[in-house]
Amino acid sequence: MVKPTGITNRIRVLRFENAEMTQADLAERIGVTRQTVIAIEKGRYSPSLETAFRIARVFAVPLEQVFQYSDEEGTAP
Repeated sequence: MVKPTGITNRIRVLRFENAEMTQADLAERIGVTRQTVIAIEKGRYSPSLETAFRIARVFAVPLEQVFQYSDEEGTAP
């Protein structure tokens, strides 16, 4: 089983706030597969920094509004 990362995200919410964008639409716009978007949304995969910035750019929001990080104790740095 894949261990979830300490990174959470609001991609699903942002997709629905942006004309109910599909995972496939987002994947095409950022240059990855739909399966990659699914894994990122579910917290099973941490995107590269470049991909993270591309996602934020699609939604026209700062990176911190898409991704959040909490350490092992559950606190943010």
